[in-house]
Amino acid sequence: MNLPIALTLFRIVLVPLIVVFVISSDRVWVLIAAVIFVAASLTDWLDGTMARRRNQVTRFGTLLDPVADKLLVAAALVALVQVEMVGAWVAMVIIGRELAVTGLRGVALSMGVVVPASSFGKVKTVSQYVGITLLILERGVPSEYSSFHLLSVAALWVMLGLTVLSGADYFYRFFLKAGPRAIIKDQERWP
Repeated sequence: MNLPIALTLFRIVLVPLIVVFVISSDRVWVLIAAVIFVAASLTDWLDGTMARRRNQVTRFGTLLDPVADKLLVAAALVALVQVEMVGAWVAMVIIGRELAVTGLRGVALSMGVVVPASSFGKVKTVSQYVGITLLILERGVPSEYSSFHLLSVAALWVMLGLTVLSGADYFYRFFLKAGPRAIIKDQERWP
């Protein structure tokens, strides 16, 4: 156990609190949810930075970090669907992309192909954190502030677009590295 892993575990522990506060009808609790979500999002950056600087990158941390990220985003989206801030189809596209890319990276690794995180994927993650934060905050903002609603809707569409495009990028890079022969050869191994 090291500090970067402790931060990742802390991010996971914050997930239920975010859900409870997001679905609350009290504006103060919703604002607290936004603060907790931002804090959890910052631990994503902080744990990776600390692990690299302190030379504490571990296999466990490398596996746990993306799980914590996906859990944070998925739980927040499900809570936002529950309070009708996000359409269920949007949440399914984003969560589905996360699962598909995770599965793809696992399959690639089993084939000896590494599909590393890209800067496009990192921009996608930041857009998700910003978009979800704005959507949570919108629940705490009085309805007469229509410009904030437009901002959160724009952030939602940017987040959705970057999520889909970065998912396509992962698949494209996988097929470039693995090539069609590796995929066909892999299928021949399985009855």
